[in-house]
Amino acid sequence: MTSQTSPTVFQGNLPKIGIRPTIDGRLGGVRESLEDQTMNLAKRVAEMISGELRYPNGEPAQCVIAETCIGGVAESNACDEQFRMENVGVSLTVTPCWCYGSETMDMDPLRPKAVFGFNGTERPGAVYLAAVLSGYTQKGIPAFGIYGRDVQEAGDDAMPADVKAKVLDFARCGLAAALMKGKAYLSMGGTSMGIAGSMVDHAFWEKWLGMRVEDIDMSEFIGRMNKGQFDQAEYELAMAWVKEKCSEGDDFNSEEAKRSREHLDSEWSDGVKMALIARDLMVGNPKLAEMGLKEQAQGHYAIASGFQGQRQWTDHFPNGDFMEAILNTSFDWNGNRAPYLVATENDALNAATMLFGHTLTNTAQVFADLRTYWSPQAVAAACDGYTLEETAADGLLHLLNSGPATLDGTGQQTHADGTPTMKPFWEISDDEVEKCLNATTWHPSITEYFPGGGMSTRYCTKGGMLATMSRINLVAGLGPVLQIAEGHTVELPDGVHDTLDERTNPTWPTTWFAPRVTGRGAFTSTYEVMNRWGANHCVLTAGHVGHLFITLASMLRIPVYMHNVPDDRVFRPSAWNLFGTDDCESADFRACENFGPLYG
Repeated sequence: MTSQTSPTVFQGNLPKIGIRPTIDGRLGGVRESLEDQTMNLAKRVAEMISGELRYPNGEPAQCVIAETCIGGVAESNACDEQFRMENVGVSLTVTPCWCYGSETMDMDPLRPKAVFGFNGTERPGAVYLAAVLSGYTQKGIPAFGIYGRDVQEAGDDAMPADVKAKVLDFARCGLAAALMKGKAYLSMGGTSMGIAGSMVDHAFWEKWLGMRVEDIDMSEFIGRMNKGQFDQAEYELAMAWVKEKCSEGDDFNSEEAKRSREHLDSEWSDGVKMALIARDLMVGNPKLAEMGLKEQAQGHYAIASGFQGQRQWTDHFPNGDFMEAILNTSFDWNGNRAPYLVATENDALNAATMLFGHTLTNTAQVFADLRTYWSPQAVAAACDGYTLEETAADGLLHLLNSGPATLDGTGQQTHADGTPTMKPFWEISDDEVEKCLNATTWHPSITEYFPGGGMSTRYCTKGGMLATMSRINLVAGLGPVLQIAEGHTVELPDGVHDTLDERTNPTWPTTWFAPRVTGRGAFTSTYEVMNRWGANHCVLTAGHVGHLFITLASMLRIPVYMHNVPDDRVFRPSAWNLFGTDDCESADFRACENFGPLYG
């Protein structure tokens, strides 16, 4: 595993997952007979979670088990105090038996919570589960219920696959919510070209995500560049790495618009400086304190950011393409490290969606324009009768980034079976890093778009990657809503790709994506997915992880209005059932409206 050596806010006392073993409080034979079984169940669950889940910095997720089993309100309060002292951000109650519901429940309304009631007939753990979930619903504190499909023997230590999946999904999503809480989104600039997503809504970040928004002007970049307020030694290291690893491709500008070699070299230099400065603005850098810049050394405690760029910056200075591409990537001149999430055009809603994908999977996220729907007929007409087949038979969505996407998005990282994916930084091999770099070329940006210059990325994502496209949108009077589309990346023959790609802009990275169509609603066809998408931008996450987005959204009270995740993978708090079980999409909206934003 490659260790995280670059600055990050994911360090120190990170939020933990609290395990609450609840028990029948009747002393005199009942409680005594259950103590070991109950505490051992908690230990097995904690061991499983820590063995499977990691923080974004690569360290195993930490669990805290209550010091005693919880049989009544006194022990429940003692556990709560312990959890507060140890920074527990997620609560999982486990029990094999009946317990007193309202006396043993976790009452913290801001802590995502679930209850696992062991399915064994010797003791009614499932009865407690139903009773305590009813109490949570009645008190307006949504909780997730985990109940195995099959009955187990009382002494069975096995963790059934369905129980394990729900425990890990809940813990993963709860940890994502806890990791966001108290952090910041850094808005570097303001609204880009009238794009609504870059009109940063502070209330959304504060009420739904528990975060703050930090605002700076882009003049901070030119000020630090002119004054040399960045690590000079790291700048030299980065420049040497760029010259060796970043291959410059063709200049697609007209002869009149091409910039000189000297000018292009200065653009590379400025791009590297901008990357260092943006990272320092987000997470700080102790090297700045050594330079006497103690205030700047602190950063803004940001786990996501956005750079306005167009047009107030890009009309005069090199664009943010290199900065965004390299920061969003899981490696740089310092080696492998967690990506720094930077949204093109300061699209804060896409940044929030990237943040969801990253905290749920620990992987880099592709920021993209959802540019074009290509029907099979249109592809055939443009490409000498070429026929789209298999996952692409219903057509393609052209994800073409107007700013650069993560280099992980090349698809050069692979699973053990050879299928492409995007991995957590600690799983990426040196060979895969080289392949990502070799699959990417850097081109002088099109001068008409970017008068100030800059170097833009070009690559095409390998086909066959399981992927999930998503986007958070804001609705006046309603708040945030989420849309999700699981599907696959598609690889086209070079000639077909070039014909379609060059109709737009050949200096930007492309992903050909085919959503999984279901024949219903927004997923009647690929065209309908495009037609009903809520904005010009989207995020692509490796894997079919739409169910995780749904679970996290329900924790934060963000309704999902469009998804193609099968029903058996959808996991929401048990209270959602009381808002309707036939039309679950409508029930989701009613439940989120009723309970309101998590931090509202």
